[in-house]
Order: sequence, then C-alpha cells, then structure tokens
Amino acid sequence: MKKQLILSLALVSMIFSCSTDDTADIIINDNSVINNSSGGGSNSDTIFLSGTYTEDLTLDANNTYKLNGSLIMASGTTLTIPACMTIQALSSGANVYIAISQGAKIIANGTADCPIVFTSDASNPQAGDWGGIILLGKAPVNSVTGTNTATSEIASLPYGGNIADDNSGSLNYVRVEYSGGAADGQSENNGFSFYGVGNGTDVNYIQAYAGKDDGIEFFGGTVNVNYISVINAEDDSVDWTEGFSGTLNHVYISNRVSDDKAIEADGYNTDFSNASGVFSKPTVNNLTIVGEGTAAGHAEAIRLRAGTQGIFTNVHITGYLEAFDLDDVDTGNGVISNDLQVTGVTFVDITTKVKNDTTVSFTDADFYTGEGNATTTDYTTWGTGWTVN
Repeated sequence: MKKQLILSLALVSMIFSCSTDDTADIIINDNSVINNSSGGGSNSDTIFLSGTYTEDLTLDANNTYKLNGSLIMASGTTLTIPACMTIQALSSGANVYIAISQGAKIIANGTADCPIVFTSDASNPQAGDWGGIILLGKAPVNSVTGTNTATSEIASLPYGGNIADDNSGSLNYVRVEYSGGAADGQSENNGFSFYGVGNGTDVNYIQAYAGKDDGIEFFGGTVNVNYISVINAEDDSVDWTEGFSGTLNHVYISNRVSDDKAIEADGYNTDFSNASGVFSKPTVNNLTIVGEGTAAGHAEAIRLRAGTQGIFTNVHITGYLEAFDLDDVDTGNGVISNDLQVTGVTFVDITTKVKNDTTVSFTDADFYTGEGNATTTDYTTWGTGWTVN
C-alpha cells in the first residue's frame, strides 16, 4: 500500500510537470523502466521521456514513447531505438528535443520498410511543433582550436575537439518531422543538428520533413552522411559552418518558394571567428535540388559564403532564378585556388547560373565544368518506403 501511494504521488507530480511546459529548465526524471505510463498492459504502456540520463536507455518495441521535454544522454551512455518505432514529441516548441552529448551515443537503426520516425503529437502537426535531434561530438571545429570546445546554441552543451574519427553512434533510416521550434530570435532547432560530430559515426538514409528552421545543419566536424532527403524546410535545407569537412553522398532537396535556400554554406561562424584558420570544405556528390520554378519566382538554390570551400560532383538544379550565389572575398579566393569547384552540373529552368558577389574576378568556367553532364540522384529508388514526399 505504501509503495502504491508513493507511485501515485510520483505520477501526479510528473503529469503536472508535463502540463506546465513553459520553461527551459531540464527535468530530471526517474530513469527506471517506466517513468510514466497509461493503459493496462505491456503492449499499451505510454512512457514519457525527458531529463538527463546517466545510464543507458534502451527503448522497448512493445511500448509507446512520447518525448515531453529535453532528453539529454550524458557522456558514457547509449540511447538505443529499435526499427519501426515512432516517437511522438510534445508539440510545445524548442524545449522538446533529444541531445546526444559528447561521449554518448545513439543507436537508431531502422530499415527501408521499418524506419524510425520522430514526429509531433499534434492532431494537426505544423513545422516548429518541437525541437529536433542533436548530436555533439569531439571532432574539430574552426571556431576554437585544439581540444577547446564550443557551446551549442540549443541546450548549451560542449562540442568540438581534435578527434576526427569520434563516434556518436549510428542513424540509419531515420525521419524527423515538424521540427525546428525556436528558443529565441537567435537560437532555433534544426531537424538534425551535427555539432562537431566525427566520421566514426555511421549516418545513412536520413530525412528532415516540414521543419521550421534548417533541415540538417553541420557545425564543424567530419561526419559523412549517405542518402539525405530534405523536403519543405522553411529555412535552409542543408547548412554547414565552423569548418565542416565531411562527405555528403546522394542528397535530394525539394523546396517551395516560401522556403529559404536549398544549401547555405559558411566557411566559419561569422558570429564568432575562424580561430583555427581553416574553412569548411566538404565533398558533395550526387546533389539534386528541385525548386518550384522561375515563373514562380523561386530565388536561389545555393549560397556559398564566409570563405566556404567544397568539392561538388554531379549537381542537378531545377527551377530557380539563381543556381549559385557566391559571397565574400574568401569564397572567391577558394574558386581561384580550386578549393571550391563544381564538376558536372546540369541547369534546368535557371535564369542566372552563377552570381559572383565576392569582389574576386573569375569566370563561370573557373567555378564549374561539365555543364549538362550531371544526372539526378536516383531518389525514386533509394527514397522509397521510408520518406515522406
């Protein structure tokens, strides 16, 4: 009887905390098998997830989980999520997210037939209903040097270091929907945020769908990602900064006129500095970008700025007034040094192929070669079954 009374009081306390979700404070919940449940049997349990976990957390396929606050996996822990699982997030904005801290891991391996889905719990879900997925690693970022760390804009957690092959776990066939809740005017969640994530992390087949801010953003790091889908991101679909140097293979982006750019790329974070003196320089292979067309007034597909470098191969862009917009002198210098190059590109319904706002003189031929040679990534094949279109 005494145990039942204690449990009832705990449940009342937790329900009250869920109903007053207007604070950024982190709630530390009981990290036992069930934090809060409803229903009568093991197949109908609803378990609410939030708080900082200092032990491993393995989700059970027989249960239903709802994210009702910030779920932070502390260093040394692993969050394991089985295939086919859908996790709903309380539609209360920025303070509902999952963060995998430096030294922690997430193991979320779905399949094409059984993806893992993170979505809003709203009956009529909207972009920005909740935060998103955040991974923080120990790979280099150019806003700091050596083993120093930067601090994430969401959750204020450390990231960065000098371990290029750092391992934050694995994401395979994972979809994030209706993310991007804004914490304030400067800090917004993305669908997936990779902060200093290393190339020991395994990431394949991820989709960001209908997010309020960026679909996927890389803050430095070296992580490689294969098969990326971003649909209807209201801000940029793919964004990188702080010295990102990973490889992106097979990227499919579909934008509306009301959305911002398909790619916005910075060589460093201009709010801070380029402390290490290196610029972002990812490799991007098999990139397809689909806009709504010049007749609809779709502005620009790719903006390259703040000295970003990058090697692009097989790029197909459809339906924009501008395909590439290059800003800042350092970006122009990257073209001249061949550190920013496009090989194999096809333009369809494009008014201006390259807009040079760098003050550095170069020709289109200095920037790209092989016009008309690019083909689209085979999204109808690799995106079938696990994505939302």
